[in-house]
Amino acid sequence: MYLLIIGWLYVALMMAVVEATSAVGSVVGAFFTFLLYGVAPVALLWYLLVGRSGRPRNGIQAPGTMTQQGPSPDSAVDADRGGQAPADPVAPVRKEP
Repeated sequence: MYLLIIGWLYVALMMAVVEATSAVGSVVGAFFTFLLYGVAPVALLWYLLVGRSGRPRNGIQAPGTMTQQGPSPDSAVDADRGGQAPADPVAPVRKEP
């Protein structure tokens, strides 16, 4: 893959050199030719193909990179650290038949 990127940048550089040295060309045109035909496509390809391994997919994080720990095993019994199991604050209400 690196060979393709180097080859593409070489061709884009040669296009920019021809643009700069031609009678109707300019250095600004050569710069934009190299930027738009060479650097932009290579950067996009690099981002999509090579940079993908560094990005998490579908929001799944790699093991060991969790920012927040899940609930501890005893948190269901000891939710408020008061030593008692949590109870419903309001009794359930049934509908009248």
